[in-house]
Amino acid sequence: MYRNRIKRVIAIIMSLCGIICLSWLYIILIIAIKIDSPGPVFFKQKRVGIHKKHFQILKFRTMRIDTPHDMPTHMLENPDQYITKVGHFLRKTSLDELPQLFNILVGDMAVIGPRPALWNQFDLIEERDKYGANDVRPGLTGWAQIHGRDELEIDVKAKLDGYYVQHMSFWMDVKCFFGTIASVIRSEGVVEGGTGTIHAKEKQDGKKLDKEF
Repeated sequence: MYRNRIKRVIAIIMSLCGIICLSWLYIILIIAIKIDSPGPVFFKQKRVGIHKKHFQILKFRTMRIDTPHDMPTHMLENPDQYITKVGHFLRKTSLDELPQLFNILVGDMAVIGPRPALWNQFDLIEERDKYGANDVRPGLTGWAQIHGRDELEIDVKAKLDGYYVQHMSFWMDVKCFFGTIASVIRSEGVVEGGTGTIHAKEKQDGKKLDKEF
């Protein structure tokens, strides 16, 4: 009952209220983006939705218009050279994700769920298939986002997404929602130009210990 109906009703109410209540913030960010760099205010990108159907995700543009399209930030050689000044702020605070309230309203996404993969992130999509994580609506935030976000290895991220699918409930969503707020305040898990940095950091720390002893 919660998965099929109540969750969707709550998503519609929350996204609509969010769009209305944050309209003043939208206006401020739109002006800031236009002043900061030439190009459109919004950025559209093909993502994987429920049952692996593609949809166009909506974000505030945080990168220059000459940035390679359909490429995850962590795969860019030097992502900082493409991110605008306002873009750095938007990414750090996750405000670049605000336009996805419209994706939620029309049914492409949920408030809580696995973050939608890029259409060409085949390794992540394949891993999520193992846990049924491609068979639910992707979310604005989710269980993986409060347990590492960009720092997670792909297989770990997929397992966390699978855990969420298995334990999906109202209270699980509440936990993810408030956990996300706490993570954003602490700016946890945001890594430009890298993914799986927890594992990489462990390797580096191990090498340092080998040298010291």
